[in-house]
Amino acid sequence: MASSPLSCSASDLYPLLGGGANATAAAEFFCGRFEAISNKFVDTGYAVDSTYLLFSAYLVFAMQLGFAMLCAGSVRAKNTMNIMLTNVLDAAAGGLFYYTFGFALAFGSPSNGFIGQHFFGLSKFPSPSFDYGYFLYQWAFAIAVAGITSGSIAERTQFVAYLVYSSFLTGLVYPIVSHWFWSADGWASPARAENLLFGSGVIDFAGSGVVHLVGAVAGLWGALIEGPRIGRFDHAGRAVTLRGHSGTLVVLGTFLLWFGWYGFNPGSFINISKSYESGSYYGQWSAIGRTAATTTLAGCTAALTTLFGKRLLAGHWNVTDVCNGLLGGFAAITGGCSVVDPWAAVLCGFVSAWVLIGCNKLAEKFHYDDPLEATQLHGGCGSWGIIFTALFAKEAYVNEVYPGQPGRPYGLFMGGGARLLAAHIVQILVIVAWVSVTMGTVFFILHKLKLLRISAEEEMAGMDLTSHGGLAYVYTDHEDEVKKQLGVV
Repeated sequence: MASSPLSCSASDLYPLLGGGANATAAAEFFCGRFEAISNKFVDTGYAVDSTYLLFSAYLVFAMQLGFAMLCAGSVRAKNTMNIMLTNVLDAAAGGLFYYTFGFALAFGSPSNGFIGQHFFGLSKFPSPSFDYGYFLYQWAFAIAVAGITSGSIAERTQFVAYLVYSSFLTGLVYPIVSHWFWSADGWASPARAENLLFGSGVIDFAGSGVVHLVGAVAGLWGALIEGPRIGRFDHAGRAVTLRGHSGTLVVLGTFLLWFGWYGFNPGSFINISKSYESGSYYGQWSAIGRTAATTTLAGCTAALTTLFGKRLLAGHWNVTDVCNGLLGGFAAITGGCSVVDPWAAVLCGFVSAWVLIGCNKLAEKFHYDDPLEATQLHGGCGSWGIIFTALFAKEAYVNEVYPGQPGRPYGLFMGGGARLLAAHIVQILVIVAWVSVTMGTVFFILHKLKLLRISAEEEMAGMDLTSHGGLAYVYTDHEDEVKKQLGVV
């Protein structure tokens, strides 16, 4: 994190003091004071880096509130309590399972290229490599993955299924993926000292693939196995819009997520005090500012592109579509935010908006129902972000962020050849395969055990009444009548 303390030798200082009887004592005194001050600067550097990491972790955790508000506003009022509770439990269950298993499987070093082997239950922790702040930061990422998946299967999933999939996803499936691409031992990590994938490793800085694509593929299988909500498609197969009950909550959640993304992307540098070159004005603090700028520009461009694109296609200005477009731009830029120029981020956001619009069209065509467009947004835009990074990563930025590997490949369109693109295509394929096998199996077993989807009667009445004791907003006589009919009172 911080640099090593400077050294002072009394024997070197002695001649500068002119020698003599008092020179030795004076040299020892000055060196002692110098070392004390030097150590104080080092301690300050560690404190600054630790504060930066913890504050970034708090920002990423605040995204859970954004997810909760976005989910609540995007579902119908009769399922508000349900989706809010699942968001709380994603964080709570995810915390215990990531503590017990997840962090060890992701970052337990030394290990092999596939899976971590140390720090279960944070034993022998902190270590020379990691402190508790790093665990907290990575836990916040893990529960974000579960939040993505919960949106895909909202309004028709049994509560026990949320507990099972969330624990499995945060405790096993996601950690192993993060080990592959983020751990120093991972088989495709750019931090690996040797045997890099195509001589490159995968540049997925803050997780377009590791976070967003993992959560999206898990949600895809859950939603496919469950099937669409009742009424989402009519008897002729035409799509019927089941509007969320609160645009206000959608906008609030979007802004909270936007705010949290400044911990998600710039925070992935982990520390802020690092200098790139001795004597250079520019250091990691400059790259962090650039990353915040690229994140902002991609989201803003995607929002405006979605606004006018949907106006041309649908004939109206839709705030929910704009919010989803904005988030799609963020999901796309997440992988390459640290290694691209701001102008490239604008292009990333522009394309991501059309990717999201196209994915939504495909979802309707194949009768796929995702109340929050989570699979389309995080999967489609996340995949585009992986490819985008392989096309536009700038050589100078790649060498800054991933030093120690001369001749490392960079973006195809920036003159870096196709090796990085090949590595990123492999990343997409292995993530889709791994999450499909693991989470697809989990959802299929839950389905066979009749633990996945609620009954048609419960779905029509709403899960707040049938599973959570009452409606989120207004208590009415109609609520008592529905409860009597369902036999819940």
